[in-house]
Amino acid sequence: MDTVTAIEPGIGGAGLLRLLAWLSPSFPVGAFSYSHGLEYAVEHAVVTDAETLEDWVGVIVAHGSGRVDAALFLATHDAVRARDADLAAWALEHGDAMRATREFGVEAEGQGRAFMEAVSKSWPAAGIGWLADAAARLDRPVVYPVAVGAAAAAHDLPARDALVGYLHAFAANIVSAGVRLIPLGQSDGLRVLAGLEPLILRAAAAALERPRADIGAATVMADWASASHETQYTRLFRS
Repeated sequence: MDTVTAIEPGIGGAGLLRLLAWLSPSFPVGAFSYSHGLEYAVEHAVVTDAETLEDWVGVIVAHGSGRVDAALFLATHDAVRARDADLAAWALEHGDAMRATREFGVEAEGQGRAFMEAVSKSWPAAGIGWLADAAARLDRPVVYPVAVGAAAAAHDLPARDALVGYLHAFAANIVSAGVRLIPLGQSDGLRVLAGLEPLILRAAAAALERPRADIGAATVMADWASASHETQYTRLFRS
């Protein structure tokens, strides 16, 4: 099923507050413990400064895990809004399968599980439970973008703005890891985030227009770094 998610009006009021809470670094999904392979890239001098960090994160958002996550997020959002069991199955199955390395899988599944638990307790909604039931029937994990997409739909948050928020939080977490690993000053980290803003907006817009079947990534270096991180001798991060 190749559909295009509609672009709705912007988020405001309680919806905005919920999205800010869910994507905050303080939300208990353990995001701070994952570098998405960046730790190995820094160790081997592939990423060495603010410029190379911005390039690394930007490629991942536009062409790597961010691209895959955007497709999963939008499919889940559509599935929960329409209670489309087949589309939910598509999102759950692709979320389970489309992880290039073991550590990417641990990152996506761990954060998804923690997000579903936290949001179900503090912001319960029928759509979240519906998605969780579908995952249980299929014996599939609810990976992080699927979990956030389900919560956004269940609370009637517009897909476009919620996706922009998700991709920004994803990028910001890797940048935060880079600030600690390279290391960089906080000002350099903020400049990297500011530089990524146009790319994040373009990535979200492209995902909204892209056919659902066109899901995939092309970031071999990031996959190599993640796979190599599994046997890295000293590690601060889980991925």
